[in-house]
Amino acid sequence: MSDPAPGVKRLPSWPDSRLVLTAAARWLLDHDGKVMPMSELFDGFCRHLVEEGVPLFRVTTGLPSMHPLTATRAFVWQRDQGVRMAERGHDVFQTDEYLKSPIAVIHEGAAAIRRQLEQPDAPMDFGILPELKALGVTDYLVLPMRFTQGPGMGKKGQNVSFMSFATDRPGGFRPEELSYLMELMPLIALRMELEAGRRMTRDLLTTYLGQSPAERVLKGDLQRGQGYEVEAAIWLSDLRGFTAFSDRNETVEVVATLDRYFDAMAGPIHAHGGEVLKFIGDGLLAIFRVEDGSTLEAACRRALTAGEDAFAGLHELNQGRAIAGVGPLRVGLGLHVGKVVFGNIGARDRLDFTVIGRAVNEVARLEAQTKAVDRPLLASAAFADAINRASDAAYRLESVGFHALRGVREPQELFTLPAERLAGYE
Repeated sequence: MSDPAPGVKRLPSWPDSRLVLTAAARWLLDHDGKVMPMSELFDGFCRHLVEEGVPLFRVTTGLPSMHPLTATRAFVWQRDQGVRMAERGHDVFQTDEYLKSPIAVIHEGAAAIRRQLEQPDAPMDFGILPELKALGVTDYLVLPMRFTQGPGMGKKGQNVSFMSFATDRPGGFRPEELSYLMELMPLIALRMELEAGRRMTRDLLTTYLGQSPAERVLKGDLQRGQGYEVEAAIWLSDLRGFTAFSDRNETVEVVATLDRYFDAMAGPIHAHGGEVLKFIGDGLLAIFRVEDGSTLEAACRRALTAGEDAFAGLHELNQGRAIAGVGPLRVGLGLHVGKVVFGNIGARDRLDFTVIGRAVNEVARLEAQTKAVDRPLLASAAFADAINRASDAAYRLESVGFHALRGVREPQELFTLPAERLAGYE
């Protein structure tokens, strides 16, 4: 091998350049590009530390979330018990549990917190310490875990989380063990941020696209025009009188009312296997797919049952509104069946993952007709045929006659629920 250019150092030969890694460090690095559940990663890290002789009793960490209901996910590893996970809502940062914890101090910028609990003069200045001492913990260390991005939890929005280590060995942690744990923090932070980032991406896509579209996007269905045909029962609902309501009320009240209304609608859809694809102002588009091994009749039955549950939830919501002295919310729901194209549609650099097709246009006409016919629910003849074929007489939909639908050449026979099954809503 020729000599390097002047001023350039030659790399050491391969045997001399091999990195010396501990078992715990190698565990964090040797993942072969595979996605690993956070609980499995955390458990493996703690077990490797124990195998190296670090006398761990309990280890805890918290990871930020990008979810509308969850602010953080806490993971607790305890010797002989493995890992358990708990989700915390966005109000956790206002609770005494957090404000009186060492985590809050770490978020404020502390470099480390240590409490040697077997010492008679050990400060008991955090709410968790009496519990740990009662469990026999002798030493407790909390270290910051710094991330490069994500929702900030630290002072001034810094991307700081934490990891705490507790031991029940008499005498506590030794100096070399403390140093080792501190040296490992950048590596465990990097690996946990990688796994947390995958979870955040999935949470965000699921929140804004829905479960099935999120899975397809994560698998690489990103190109405009990509789509596939599905057969489904189609749901389109709309809140009546919303424009006038918006004009009469403050924006905060309008948004809060919409949120409660959408909870009443979307909850039953998800519970019965449907997918909410889009919120359009005060409207909601959803589908109930004909899955492998299932039937169109089953998809329609799930959609209709979700509709009845949604009306029941709206009735309960309206009872609370009546007590508060405000008017009820009313909805129009159209139900149809057909084949739709499900995929990426939009501009070159701004796509939407949604459904299009004749059946989608027709269900919009159905929903609009609920006002003219003065029924909260209208179903197409195709939808009613699927329901009535598979149901006993008590469950069948009943005809409300033939009606003209905008853009449809011939009048269509429309169906609705029997009046007794809408009792309390109308």
